[in-house]
Amino acid sequence: MIYISFGSGVHRSLEELQETERVILKKHEEKYQVHSNFTFIKDRFMDLIEKIYQKYGQKVVVLIDEYDKPVLDNIEKKETAIEMREELKNFYSVLKDADPYLKFVFITGVTKFSKVSLFSGLNNLKDITIHPEYATICGYTQGEFEKVFADRLEGLDLEKVRRWYNGYSWLGEPVYNPFDILLFLDLREFRPFWFETGTPTFLIKLLLERNFYLPSLEDLDAGEELLNSFDIDEIELETLLFQTGYLTIKHQEEIGDTRIYHLSYPNLEVKSSLHKRILTKILGSISRKDKHLISTYRLLIKGDIEKLAQVFKSFFASIPHDWYRKTELHHYEGFYASVLYAYFAALGLELRVEEAVSHGRIDLTIIFENKCYLFEFKVVEIEPQGKALEQLKARKYYEKYIGRYQEVYLIGVEFSKKERNIVCFEWEKVKS
Repeated sequence: MIYISFGSGVHRSLEELQETERVILKKHEEKYQVHSNFTFIKDRFMDLIEKIYQKYGQKVVVLIDEYDKPVLDNIEKKETAIEMREELKNFYSVLKDADPYLKFVFITGVTKFSKVSLFSGLNNLKDITIHPEYATICGYTQGEFEKVFADRLEGLDLEKVRRWYNGYSWLGEPVYNPFDILLFLDLREFRPFWFETGTPTFLIKLLLERNFYLPSLEDLDAGEELLNSFDIDEIELETLLFQTGYLTIKHQEEIGDTRIYHLSYPNLEVKSSLHKRILTKILGSISRKDKHLISTYRLLIKGDIEKLAQVFKSFFASIPHDWYRKTELHHYEGFYASVLYAYFAALGLELRVEEAVSHGRIDLTIIFENKCYLFEFKVVEIEPQGKALEQLKARKYYEKYIGRYQEVYLIGVEFSKKERNIVCFEWEKVKS
């Protein structure tokens, strides 16, 4: 067996990657007591496979873990990332000609590069990324979780555990992240264990740079081609979000010969943590972000809507001027709705985006402690001031919620591109 892993450390240059490849090959040569006279890495790799096969008279198993990490280590440096990709492509190309000596090859990684990008000619690879038969191979199902850890579940709110850590799905039963579950059962605290292992700075940078409409992450449609190929030359955000675990498949449908995947967050950990990082990026300060979120949470508990307006205005005023200068995002009307959506998502609240009612769609619905908040967002440079609350009332969006929740609030929030802040915040409590 030949085991290859690129998971340790960070490869910052082509030379570092090549040295890692040499070290891996040398360790296997010493282990199996074979010697190679070849200088080039790909030739040594091929020679190693052949000599192990000849020495033991058995076909060789090759296991490759984190096959794409050297590329992802340099994803923000496109030229270096392409160098890494081409080096790995050259390295993996050996597997094609080595086929007569190979019994089994198993490759794991984060992203899914096309076969042309990294595995040119390896047409016999079977991709099990989205395959119902293997959907639960990398996590605990609900049944497995309750059976395997039965002696540790006493006193736990299993529904809350499910909301926090379950939900990863690849056309099969959803599963828990094993990393999360093991740490949670040890500490018995609800924390973003997986998210704390790494900061998705590049992902957040792309989300903001491309003016991605954040509320759409609640329910995002994608075709097979979008999910199946990661390309350094043209990175699609939906592909990156799915392949790195920030979105998962909720269900699929077929329209004619076309397969559509409906994506959303896997669980509360991912949703809340991702948006906390986005807010921190916008404000440039963890402490400022925490201050605003804590204030908002306390006001929601009290039902103090008037002071909520002050907190929101203070939040937008806290965004550094230099951030606006660099991004120009405030010129896009969707930016303001995206920021407030990220704000509430970071609090871990139940959100419904553009929920359909008989007279249209509500921009944002928030459910919190048997209270329902209906938001309508407007930009005054596009529509006259005072239209947001007026629309909520005129179209009677609230009728769907009366009787279902103890309190229902209508909140019209209007922004100004010029002022870069909220210029109108009106609200009413609906009478039962």
